[in-house]
Amino acid sequence: MSKSVAVTQSNYIPWKGYFDIIAQVDEFIILDNVQYTRRDWRNRNLIKTPKGLQWLTIPVQVKGRFTQRINETRVSERDWAEKHWRTIVANYRQAPHFDEYGKRLAVFYERCAGVELLSEINLLFLRGIAELLDIRTPFRLAIDCVPQAEMDTMTPSARLAAVCQAAGARRYLSGPAGKNYLDLAPFEAAGIAVDWMDYSDYLEYPQLWGPFEHGVSIVDLILNTGAEARRFLKTA
Repeated sequence: MSKSVAVTQSNYIPWKGYFDIIAQVDEFIILDNVQYTRRDWRNRNLIKTPKGLQWLTIPVQVKGRFTQRINETRVSERDWAEKHWRTIVANYRQAPHFDEYGKRLAVFYERCAGVELLSEINLLFLRGIAELLDIRTPFRLAIDCVPQAEMDTMTPSARLAAVCQAAGARRYLSGPAGKNYLDLAPFEAAGIAVDWMDYSDYLEYPQLWGPFEHGVSIVDLILNTGAEARRFLKTA
């Protein structure tokens, strides 16, 4: 059977679709050695509150660092993890599975409290939450597939294709937004098929605080559904 991979920048406590991509491939490759983008999903995500959606944002050093890579981006406030956890507790302690799964999520916040690099924090949460969801896909860093000096000479699409080829993949799973920018030529030249993730028709689940919202952090799904969380992913 041909090997499938996804190559994606790391996000902070991302939404359920991100974990669906992880679950649908044979290996998940994190592309964190590319430029950090501000006001993006790298260091923030959404939760639900009685007053509506709220951002949880990890404060990072950006002043004068316009070209820094994601794996070079550092946290700027040491108490961010404590603040985020307090916010989650305040808004999810009424969730049906908070008592059990809240304790497990709290451990992740304790572990990353002293971590300085954003990429390492994201990886800690991604691996830990994947384990909670019983997603056993192995993780790898893109920098371990293709040397940085080579990547720096490539177009974004060629870079992705090179990482896939180095990983021995014959299938690349992209998010649907990739249709707007991905150049398929490097993949075709490498003999790698490209498929697109479908984010439509997700089931709704019992959710706190008003009208249902699909695009919130996976934390919302876990605390509201517990061990049933995989039922609401496409890879149940």
